[in-house]
Order: sequence, then structure tokens, then C-alpha cells
Amino acid sequence: MNRLDGLSSLSILEKALDASWLRNEAISKNLSNIDTPGYKAVNVRFEEELTRALESSRLEGKKTREKHMPVGKAKISGIQPKLQRDNSTSMRLDGNNVDIDAEMSKLTKNTIMYNTLSQQISGALNKIKYVINEGRR
Repeated sequence: MNRLDGLSSLSILEKALDASWLRNEAISKNLSNIDTPGYKAVNVRFEEELTRALESSRLEGKKTREKHMPVGKAKISGIQPKLQRDNSTSMRLDGNNVDIDAEMSKLTKNTIMYNTLSQQISGALNKIKYVINEGRR
């Protein structure tokens, strides 16, 4: 991304922070239902959608009808993190597929990601604030 596209990169960071927050809620829900018979874990899909949108072509088609398929570059504003149920089989007799070790690992990784994203957004906003304040001098 170029320097003039700072607001777009800030928008990407904001979406990633939203996804991280939703992932934390999904992990908490999975952990709270670890002993619920038949419960299937919930995961968050976001990174795949973001990667697809960033790698799409630069051409953008215009949709004239709602049922038309989008052509070209996806808008960052249209990317939303999505909850996805994990319907994989379970080794447990009660059908629950939540693995506490995997969930705790995901929670640790997600906490680090959330803190990193928060710091990046704070740094980007501080740069904008600095430019505004120095522009008055």
C-alpha cells in the first residue's frame, strides 16, 4: 500500500481488530461449552476473505442488479468476519469436538494479535495527530 492510502490501511486494521474481537468471543463460547454434549466448535473466517480481496484484480465491474456476481476488486468495507461452525467429527463419545488445548492456544495467539493490532492503530492515529498538530505551526 502506498503512503497516500493510509486511511485504507487503517480500515484494514480496524476490520482485523473486529475479527480478533469476534474470534475472542467464539473461543470463549467454545470454552464455556466444552462439556455440552453434541456442541460443535465455532471458528472465525476473516483472513481468507481479506487475502482474496487484497489479491483481486484492479479492475472493478459495476453491478446493475443485485443477483450479479461482483467482478474485480472487493471493497474493504464489505469484508466482514464470519462465524463458521466446525462440523468435524469428535473423538469424544458425546459428540462435542472442542479441544481445550487447541482453544487455549488460539486464545493466546488471538490475544497477542489483538494487542498488536491495537498498537498499530494507535500508532497510525498518533501519526495523523502529529501531522495535524505540526501543520498548524
